[in-house]
Amino acid sequence: MQSIPERLKISPFLVFFTISSMQIGIGILGFQRVIAKSAGYDAWISVILAGIGAHLSLAMMYSILQKANGSIVEANQQLFGKWIGNILSILLVLYYTGMVVAVLRTYIEVIQVWMFPDLETWVFATSFMLLTIYIVSGGFRVVVGVCFFSIILPSYLILTFFYTFEYANFRMLLPIFDHSIFSILKAAKDMTLTILGFETLLVYYPFIKNVEQSKKWAHFSVFSTTIIYAVIAVITFAYFSEKQLQKHIWATLSMWKIVEMPFIERFEYLGIANWTIIILPNVCLAAWCSSRIVKQVANIRQKYVLVAIAAICVTSACLLKNRNSIELLNDVLGSIGFYFLYGFIPLTFIWSHILHKVRKKA
Repeated sequence: MQSIPERLKISPFLVFFTISSMQIGIGILGFQRVIAKSAGYDAWISVILAGIGAHLSLAMMYSILQKANGSIVEANQQLFGKWIGNILSILLVLYYTGMVVAVLRTYIEVIQVWMFPDLETWVFATSFMLLTIYIVSGGFRVVVGVCFFSIILPSYLILTFFYTFEYANFRMLLPIFDHSIFSILKAAKDMTLTILGFETLLVYYPFIKNVEQSKKWAHFSVFSTTIIYAVIAVITFAYFSEKQLQKHIWATLSMWKIVEMPFIERFEYLGIANWTIIILPNVCLAAWCSSRIVKQVANIRQKYVLVAIAAICVTSACLLKNRNSIELLNDVLGSIGFYFLYGFIPLTFIWSHILHKVRKKA
């Protein structure tokens, strides 16, 4: 494991913000319709099941990294050998880069549909990635600072959901368990893309002081985001009928239409603008992870890799020209994330335990 200077490490409690800021992103604007397709208004149960799965996956990640005494790059090399390990690490680079593209392009689509239809994709994508380069170039602690403020500053938005209570009918959620277990589990799988992001821990693990203390903060973060998603799902289901919900791609934004304040007529505009702060750490931390892995594997300076990744992300975002292509990217990324969290991580966890016992006996 490469020794990380103490001054570059973060306190354990900041892991709460690195994980929460990655899990709360563009998905919260429209996940309700996606999960309701499979399990109807029993889908709030699916949110909780997805959260439990995230807790289990997180615990396995910590175990793998502790045994490797380093990031996922060291873990892959120790468990699978240098060549196969490096190939797996490069695949992770593609995964994190795909995450940047998905978040960036989906957010641009929201702006184009709701606010500025004539906005050129390349203009916003280029500007946003230049800001990302500036932040990530400041180092990991700067990225964590952005994660911190992305949770604190827009937190008032949670209060806006209380406006829906006047029109909500919570009886629409009854009867509970009206769908099969298979349907509920399928909706939990559909929830994967929304809760992704905490797996960035695999890369920044060596930058955490007192790793043992960070575990409780990491799990508390996943618990908190699960509760937030479950509550928003319940409020949405009480506000929309199932037929209405299927017509609203971004249900959260549609609910913000009823928010009335003396100083602003269209609150959803303010919400979308605030979401820039929320998705910023999504992009910055994922880009940092991609460039960090390449630096470790290929020994190339991180700032050069970062510029290349930014160029790839801008180009990819511009190539996604319509709703179908954006949705396809999100579906593919969600599927990859699902098999990564519930396939690769458990298998790696089991293999690391087997090797650890064999080496201990030897």
